[in-house]
Amino acid sequence: MRDLAQPLKWVWPAADVDGEAAARLSKELGLHPIAARVLANRGYQTVEAAQGFLSDALTTLPDPFTMKGLPAAVERLLRAIDRQEKVTLWGDYDVDGVCSTALLTTFLRDVGLEVRTYIPHRLGEGYGLNHTAIEKLATEGTQLLVTLDCGITSHAEIQKANERGLEVIVVDHHAVPETMPPAVAVLNPLQPGCEYPTKWLCAGGVTFNLCMALRKSLRERGHFTKRPEPNLKQLLDLVALATVADVVPLTGANRVLVRHGLDILTSATRPGVRALKEVSQLSGSRITSGHVGFRLGPRINAAGRLDDASIGLQLLLSRDLESARPLAQKLDAANAERQQIERNMIQGAVEQAQEHVARGARGLVLAKEGWHPGVVGIVASRVVERFHRPTVIVGSFEGAWRGSARSIEGFHLYDALKSCAGHLTKFGGHKAAAGLSIDPDRMEAFSASFEQVTGERLSEEQLIPRQRVDAIVTPKELDVQAVEALQTLAPFGMGNPEPVLGSRRIVTSPRVLENKQPGLPGHLKLSLEAAPQLDCIGFGFAELAPLTEAPVDLAFQVAVDEYLGHQRVGLKLKALQATP
Repeated sequence: MRDLAQPLKWVWPAADVDGEAAARLSKELGLHPIAARVLANRGYQTVEAAQGFLSDALTTLPDPFTMKGLPAAVERLLRAIDRQEKVTLWGDYDVDGVCSTALLTTFLRDVGLEVRTYIPHRLGEGYGLNHTAIEKLATEGTQLLVTLDCGITSHAEIQKANERGLEVIVVDHHAVPETMPPAVAVLNPLQPGCEYPTKWLCAGGVTFNLCMALRKSLRERGHFTKRPEPNLKQLLDLVALATVADVVPLTGANRVLVRHGLDILTSATRPGVRALKEVSQLSGSRITSGHVGFRLGPRINAAGRLDDASIGLQLLLSRDLESARPLAQKLDAANAERQQIERNMIQGAVEQAQEHVARGARGLVLAKEGWHPGVVGIVASRVVERFHRPTVIVGSFEGAWRGSARSIEGFHLYDALKSCAGHLTKFGGHKAAAGLSIDPDRMEAFSASFEQVTGERLSEEQLIPRQRVDAIVTPKELDVQAVEALQTLAPFGMGNPEPVLGSRRIVTSPRVLENKQPGLPGHLKLSLEAAPQLDCIGFGFAELAPLTEAPVDLAFQVAVDEYLGHQRVGLKLKALQATP
């Protein structure tokens, strides 16, 4: 949770957007006025733009063959299918890599090509390709290697694979280097000359496009006259898991893929997903992107963070519940262990961060021997949430130092690391997140370089977190129909966050509630004057109670609560300020 004492810059909707543009959308598209205001404030101010956002039919997905490199990748895989070659799928150890590997494995097996999979060990091997494993795969007879969620910067490793007789297809979505690796095909919407319109796909989304194109080509060749044609819609649960967990924008093709993928996750026809929902206490629940981001995704990630990511892959490829349940239980246990490690690390990271901030640092490099490299990314996100500064967290394992970095709005993290590349052994990522390896004797120089770059590229104003309000409302407007109308804008996540509504000059009746967790701040419950009365709960907001003695501005999210068969609207407080 952010520091409530930290200044906050409120960003309210422009009057004309919240009025004229929203009224036009509401009238011409039949949208609820509040939903129309949210859309207009997010830039969808014309009927055409709003319709484009709201269109979520699978038929609206872009033509996969517009993706650069895809025709060559399809041609090479068709040859592998025809010749029944030995193909290895090399996936990354996070949710995106594991789901991409499960997705392509399932599809290729369904079309008649048996493949093997390889997920590197996070602690023992690190991110991406490595020479030792490539040598092993070559010795075992692999002819074609497909990288999933990695490979775009593995120039030397792919050159080594070529020398050993392995051809390589790269499926990735991270920032592209100046020189492309020597692969048969590179699939990455970010590469120059790629015409695929949604640039920020995750690897799962890129892999799904590869499957779409490959199925179309196989169909045209009559491949499915002798065997069933794969139902790609049933693979969208894996795409939704990957897309939400990798925190890419839920707009364009991503929104369509996740919208339908959540339906497949809800039905849980895949045994591994059903078992995962069971240990996550989500059996029978309608799955949302929030469930993926905070309950399903972290469990798949947990094994790779602490030990062996292939457990998650085995789970997703399980053919029955009997084999899936023990794997899901292992992931659940690993997630609980990861949470405890995370709590211990956060305390030390916050103490270091406070020292850096006190001396004016605009970027944070925090490191400690013994910090678990598998959890540094989560801790970096927590530090950014609290201090609103680009943050690098570095930990060690058997002498190897690895880190993860997270950014803030308006600061391109990958470009910043490029400027510090002379101090790093290896790095990769994109504008919001990155990973790196470093020699311990370079840590001090890297920290100084990163602080210099952030100091030059970030203003003091950018270090003030924003509280954006998507629509200004009065409490009387907030009924069940309004909340249901806002759900038509889902799925929510990066690029399409859950709407935050705002009310100004509100008179409340406040109550402070004790936090049941010892040592943590209490909660603030506000009763708003409306008919019927509305309650707004601010978890951990007790220290702001004195402000409510006068009219205040509120920013909040809304939901429908059901109790004893009755529905009522509830508000979750996001920010509060004395009315200027």
